[in-house]
Amino acid sequence: MRTRTARAAGEPTDIQAVEPITTTDALAAVCERMAAHPFVTVDTEFLRESTYYPLLCVAQIATPEEAVVVDTLADGIDLAPFYALMANERVVKVFHAARQDIEIVWHQASLIPRPIFDTQVAAMVLGYGDAISYDQLVQRITGDNLDKSHRFTDWSRRPLTPAQIAYATSDVTHLRDAYVALSEDLARRGRTNWVDEEMEILTSPSTYRADPETAWERLKSRVRKPKELAVLIEVAAWREREAQSRDVPRGRVLKDDVIGEIALQAPTTPERLAGLRSLPKGFERSRWGQDIVEAIKAGLARDPKTLPPIERSRPMANGSATVELLKVLLRMTAERHGVAAKVIATVDDLEHIAADDEADVRALKGWRRELFGDKALALKHGQLSLAVERGRVIAVERTV
Repeated sequence: MRTRTARAAGEPTDIQAVEPITTTDALAAVCERMAAHPFVTVDTEFLRESTYYPLLCVAQIATPEEAVVVDTLADGIDLAPFYALMANERVVKVFHAARQDIEIVWHQASLIPRPIFDTQVAAMVLGYGDAISYDQLVQRITGDNLDKSHRFTDWSRRPLTPAQIAYATSDVTHLRDAYVALSEDLARRGRTNWVDEEMEILTSPSTYRADPETAWERLKSRVRKPKELAVLIEVAAWREREAQSRDVPRGRVLKDDVIGEIALQAPTTPERLAGLRSLPKGFERSRWGQDIVEAIKAGLARDPKTLPPIERSRPMANGSATVELLKVLLRMTAERHGVAAKVIATVDDLEHIAADDEADVRALKGWRRELFGDKALALKHGQLSLAVERGRVIAVERTV
């Protein structure tokens, strides 16, 4: 579908619900036109409830002059022109909450769109909140209330309805207005480079590589011993490979909490595996049960020297109280500078700072250190104190 709109930011959009793009030639023509613009806004509609890899169903793209909806499931369509536009470094690709959209491009075409601009990240840097939704951001910037009725629609069904097409189109036409407003505000407040640092993470291939050997890192577990960690690593890697080969969600292969229990109990026979209450009856007799037993044995056989260190919290006097003080300083800093607290530092960051002046956390790097990190260390060492003045918390430098 193509809609042409020559309008100023904030003016109502006249969207004509016509047919989506379904051929490679039509897609190539529109992508060639769009490549002449300094930026394009991009969104995708996908399904992944029953698969490991997301199924791309629809792609939407807009420039200041036109907007298109691409039926990515159309028979015979080649999405190469779309991916070439995503790779075109002369054109900024604008997303809202870009991670899943970029993950799709990475999986489908083995490339990362560059350069990019994420309006959700920009909004956090400008104080709109920790993770503002797209419709909330549009409402605050333009005053428009978006139709959310198709948010959970089945985008794999065909034909696409006029209402679906209009919904999909609005996702990228309103995004133009948000991008213009946010980028201007960032420049005015001298924070463009703050967002640039975040974009480096979003455009790093390591953000999207699903390496089975590092799958254990996303799990929250209670492992405390090297052997437990070794089993956790091996079983998590098996699950990742199995989910990838079957193209099913990880949880359909094995739940996270089951992996944690297996790591702690380390059953080395099918009979002992059957003793785990978290596994369904008879699971130990399946092929997967035997695979898990083999993964456990591989973990137990690993040399502890090859394992990553187990992170343990360092006991420290008044550690909890220090973290609570750092939380107050963080909230004060966020309010004073109009930045979402979450984008400055996480609770984990604060705990690491409380334990170690040289902690490898983002809060002690770049603009975050200038804004908050140095003050956090000063507060920790008694060189800064917090006080209440006229109902507001302020930081006061202490002289020794």
